[in-house]
Amino acid sequence: MAANGAGCEQPQKRAGAKDRQNGKSIDSSVRERRQKDKEDRLSLVVWRRPVTTLHYFLLETLIKLKEWTFKLWQRRGAVFLVLVLCSMFSIAYSTEGGHQQYVEYLEKKFLWCAYWVGLGILSSVGLGTGLHTFLLYLGPHIASVTLAAYECSSTDFPEPPYPDQIVCPQGGGVEGSVSLFSIMSKVRLEACMWGAGTAIGELPPYFMARAARQSGADPDDEDYEEFEEMLEQAEGAQDFVTRAKLGVQHMVQKVGFFGILACASIPNPLFDLAGITCGHFLVPFWTFFGATLIGKAIIKMHIQKLFVIITFSKHIVEQMVSLIGSVPKVGPSLQKPFSQYLEAQRNKLHHAGGSAPADENWLSWVFEKVVLVMVCYFVTSIVNSMAQSYAKRLQQQRHSEEKTK
Repeated sequence: MAANGAGCEQPQKRAGAKDRQNGKSIDSSVRERRQKDKEDRLSLVVWRRPVTTLHYFLLETLIKLKEWTFKLWQRRGAVFLVLVLCSMFSIAYSTEGGHQQYVEYLEKKFLWCAYWVGLGILSSVGLGTGLHTFLLYLGPHIASVTLAAYECSSTDFPEPPYPDQIVCPQGGGVEGSVSLFSIMSKVRLEACMWGAGTAIGELPPYFMARAARQSGADPDDEDYEEFEEMLEQAEGAQDFVTRAKLGVQHMVQKVGFFGILACASIPNPLFDLAGITCGHFLVPFWTFFGATLIGKAIIKMHIQKLFVIITFSKHIVEQMVSLIGSVPKVGPSLQKPFSQYLEAQRNKLHHAGGSAPADENWLSWVFEKVVLVMVCYFVTSIVNSMAQSYAKRLQQQRHSEEKTK
């Protein structure tokens, strides 16, 4: 009997080992297929396959418009309420009366705040890559206000033309009256609105991961797939990037609100992982969004704002220009355009008028081309991302048809 039992156990063990081997082979084949599909999708870019990429982009755009229209129809009560409010504001805007000054003030503030919130969302949500609006818009705005405040000895710029154009007040200011905190107060609204926009831009990864966890369906997102693979291979992680991602994931998961706050309060390129982590582990919405909003719109923005103001304060800028001039051989030729540019800006602030020098036009031309290149890259990345999303739809449809056969 014992021999028979031993003999029965051996085939069972061999069968179990065979099943495990089959499971491993199935898993490896699935992973190979996914890797091949991913490589095929990543090759779908404008500069390699322009016709197919643009065709898929248009088809994906139509699908997204159909989905958004259906979602708006499901929330038609809220849409109707927004339309009623817009109609009431339009009537108040077009009707003459003493209320016009308040309407104009609200319109100006709303558009100004919406502008910076929109730039913050563009910087964060990305659709494949973010448009670095802090470097292109908010940073230069804070720098120009800082330079003007030290030159005018005041932050009471006349409105209008501020904020579209900065002009020193007629009476001037008291020398040395400008402080670090007065400049921070001057740009606090736009900085906080930009930070709030970046916080809103972090919501899509959170909602995507949360919906995937609750429904059990595979989401159409590469970052979430990488997150799940990282969790499976957490014990054997050796490289620095994977360990850093796991550190963010453990901090958010274990510390909760204050962990999210800490990750959002410092410049952190891995914060998208925090949103995916919070959604995957079903962290409450207001815990995630509240900590993200406080961290990005208040703490992080004050750190970045303080850095820009200190960097572009009057004595620091003068020292940087003098350091450029001290570079052997090429220093004086590099120093000249910057000095003339700063002098031209001072003339503009004091209504000196006159035409801008050629060197200023050269610097402005370079900055405009940098902005144009970054915007073109951002738009191209959106086209590539949406085309790849449609390609993934086709791959999933093909695999589901193969399973039914």
